[in-house]
Amino acid sequence: NGSVQKECVLLYTFLEVSPDCKFREQLCSLRSQGIVAFPAGSCYDDDEMELQTDGNRSGHLQNGEPVLDPEVVRIIASRLAAIGDQFDKEIHARVVNDLVQQFLNENLSREEITRCLSEAVEGLVQAIPLDMEQEKAKLVLAMVLTKKIANTMPSLLHRVFSTTVNFISQQLPNYIVRLV
Repeated sequence: NGSVQKECVLLYTFLEVSPDCKFREQLCSLRSQGIVAFPAGSCYDDDEMELQTDGNRSGHLQNGEPVLDPEVVRIIASRLAAIGDQFDKEIHARVVNDLVQQFLNENLSREEITRCLSEAVEGLVQAIPLDMEQEKAKLVLAMVLTKKIANTMPSLLHRVFSTTVNFISQQLPNYIVRLV
């Protein structure tokens, strides 16, 4: 699904550009395991992109979807990470530790753990004074929580990454389409 791929690439890039990422090795394993697949035509596959005479890259479609421009994704992810840094201080350790415990509970289904993440994001949206649209705040908060959980326990990155992608694709699909 092209939309879920956008969420994966955006979240991966957000984590990659975050300055205080303590789980770089696990992040790289998401790519090597094929969990995050950069589309043909991205900076990881430049052979596909011809430079036009006007200096722009040619437009390509992959499975009927426009190919993600990795530079655009990196710029968006960097901006979201800067916003996330402001939110970071507002998120109490208790919220993160509670989520870590829930992610450690392997008895929770994908739906249950996504609901836990959703409830945490909703609680933070209510608790933190936000000067932005709610969808953007939810996206940034979900991504910051992903980073904080993985920083606390890097071994949880795979599960929290897929849960966050699931949350974003369920809760914010239209926002992602407009954003990327």
